[in-house]
Amino acid sequence: MKDIRLDSPLKGQLVELKEVKDPAFAGGAMGLGAAVRDPEGKVYSPVDGEITVLFETKHAIGIHSSEGADILIHVGLDTVKLNGEHFEAKVAQGDTVKKGQLLLEFDASAIKAAGYDTTTPVLVTNAAEFNQITVALDGKEITSSANQTEAAGSATDESEYADLPKAARVAKLIEKYVGGMDNVRNAEHCATRLRLIINDKSKLDEKAIENIDGVKGQFFAAAQYQIILGTGFVDKVYDEFVKGTTFSGVSNKEEAYAQMTPIQKISRTLGDVFVPIIPVLVATGLFMGLRGAAQSLGIHFSDNLLRMSQILTDTAFAFLPALVCWSTTKRFGGTPVIGIVLGLMLVAPQLPNAYAIAGGEAQPIPMDIFGLTVPVVGYQGSVLPALVLGIFAAKLQKWLKTFVPDIIDLIVTPFLTLFVSMLLGLLVVGPIMHTLELGIFGAVQAFLQLPMGIGGFIVGGLQQVIVVFGVHHVFNALEVQLLATTGVDPFNAIITGAIVAQGGAAVAVALKTKDPKKRALYISSAVPAFLGITEPAIFGINLRFMKPFLYALVGGACAGGVASIMHLAGTGMGITVLPGTLLYLDHLLEYIIVNAIGFGIAFALTFTLFKPEE
Repeated sequence: MKDIRLDSPLKGQLVELKEVKDPAFAGGAMGLGAAVRDPEGKVYSPVDGEITVLFETKHAIGIHSSEGADILIHVGLDTVKLNGEHFEAKVAQGDTVKKGQLLLEFDASAIKAAGYDTTTPVLVTNAAEFNQITVALDGKEITSSANQTEAAGSATDESEYADLPKAARVAKLIEKYVGGMDNVRNAEHCATRLRLIINDKSKLDEKAIENIDGVKGQFFAAAQYQIILGTGFVDKVYDEFVKGTTFSGVSNKEEAYAQMTPIQKISRTLGDVFVPIIPVLVATGLFMGLRGAAQSLGIHFSDNLLRMSQILTDTAFAFLPALVCWSTTKRFGGTPVIGIVLGLMLVAPQLPNAYAIAGGEAQPIPMDIFGLTVPVVGYQGSVLPALVLGIFAAKLQKWLKTFVPDIIDLIVTPFLTLFVSMLLGLLVVGPIMHTLELGIFGAVQAFLQLPMGIGGFIVGGLQQVIVVFGVHHVFNALEVQLLATTGVDPFNAIITGAIVAQGGAAVAVALKTKDPKKRALYISSAVPAFLGITEPAIFGINLRFMKPFLYALVGGACAGGVASIMHLAGTGMGITVLPGTLLYLDHLLEYIIVNAIGFGIAFALTFTLFKPEE
C-alpha cells in the first residue's frame, strides 16, 4: 500500500483527530487524517478529483482523488443542524476539481455565535487502502495509519480483553461503554437483542458500542436500550454480562413500564395480553389456509372430515373471550383460572349466540335493571368486553385480598370476584364495550376498504414508523377482532409489504457498500426482515442512514395499496413475509405480488438514489 500526503484544505491550527470533541471523529470511526481548529472561512480542494458528496446543508464535502483516496471535509461539529445557514457552496456534486480550487465558503464567526464548534476534521474515509496518511499545514504535519489506529484502538479499548472468548469480550466492552454496571438498572434479552434499563443515558457511548465487533446495531425503544447481537450469540453475551450481578432472571417490564409514555404503556399492555394467545391464532390460521388451499385444488371433504377441520379452525374464535380474559387477568395480577371462567361465562351456551343474532336466527334476552331494559347476549368473537372485564376482575380480586381473612380467602374471594364480575360483565361492561367495539372496528374496516387502496397505502406507509416508536402492539387487538368477525386479516397482508420493504432497502445498502465487513454485517441485519422481524434492518441500517428507511416506507405504502386493491387477507396473524406464505396458500400469487412490490420498490429506490458515503 502507498502513502498519501494532503495539504490542509483550510487555514487554521492543525490538530490530531483525538482532540476533536466528537467520539466518531476522535476515535477514527469515520476515517483517518487530522483536524483544523479555528479555521478561516474558506475550503480549498486538497487534490485533483471529483466531488462525490455535497450535502444539502453544505457543511460537508466528499472528494474522490485521482490517487483513489476518498476525502471528507466536515466543517464544524453538529453543523448539519444549521440547515445550510452561513455556508455557500462554490461547486456542485459531480464536478471535477483541481487542487487549490475554492470549494466552499462559510462564516466561522456566525457559526460560533450560534453555539457550534468550528473544528473541521479532514479525513480519508478509505484509510485501509493506504499505508500512511499525512495532513500538512504551515510546516506542521500529522501522520497516521490504519495499522497504527487499529493497534491503538486495541490498546485503548480491547487489549485488556483480547484473550477472552468473543462473547465475554463483547460483554465487557458493552459494560464499559454503557458507563459501567452502576449505570445499568436491569438487564434481560430476547431472541436477538440484549435489553438494558439505563439510569443515565448521558453516560452511554452509543457509537463505541455500535463499533464493537459482534454488535449489529443499537437503539432505544420502549424505554429500553437494546443492543442487537443476533440469535444464539445474544444468549452467550447476556450470560457473561450478568455474571456476578442480581440481574439474572429479573424482568425489565416493570422498570421499563415506569419510564414509558402513556401511549407506549397502552401498547405494551396490549402486547402483554395478546402476544400469549397469538400462537393459537397462528395455528388456527394455518389450518384455515391449508383447508382453503385444498378446496381450491378441488379436493372434496367428507362431512365428518369437514367437521373435524372446523373444530380446528373455529374453536379458538368461538371461545376467544375466554382466551382474552385469561391473558388479561394474568397480566394484571389476578388468578388466571378466574379469568378463564369469566371469559367462558361471556360465551355460555345459555346466552343467545352472537353469530346467530347477527344472522337473525336468535334474539337478545331483555332484562329490566332499575327501569332500564338491557339486552343480554353472548360475546362470541368479541375482544373489548373480555379485556375490560379481565382488568376489573384482577383489580377486584387484589382489592378483596387486602381485607378478606386468610382462613376464608380461598372461598370468599373467588366467589365475590366471579359474582360481581359476571353481573357487571353481562349487564354493564358487555353491552357498553360491545357497542363501542362495533363502532371502532366498523370504522377500521371502512378505512381499510377505502377505494383505490387508499387505506392500505396509508397503513403500509406508516406501519414501520409506528414500529420505531414501539407502539405497534396496539394493532394486535385489531387483528384479533378482524379474524374473529370476518375470518380473515387484511391488516396482515398490508403490513407484510411494509416489512419486506425494509428488508429490500437494507439489502440495497449492503450491495452498495464497498467495505466487506460492513456488507456482511448489513446482510445479516437484513435477513431477519424476511422472517418478519424488521428491528435489526431498521435500527442497524435504514434509520441510521434515513434515506433507505424513507424509501422503504414508499415501498411499504405501494405494497399496502396493492394489497387493499386486491382485497388480499390472511387466514391468521402473527407471521409475515416468508413464514406468512402459509396464511395465503389459497391466494399465493397475489401474496407474492404484494411482497415483490414492497421489496422491488424499496430496493430500486435505495440502490438508485442512496450513496454509501451518506
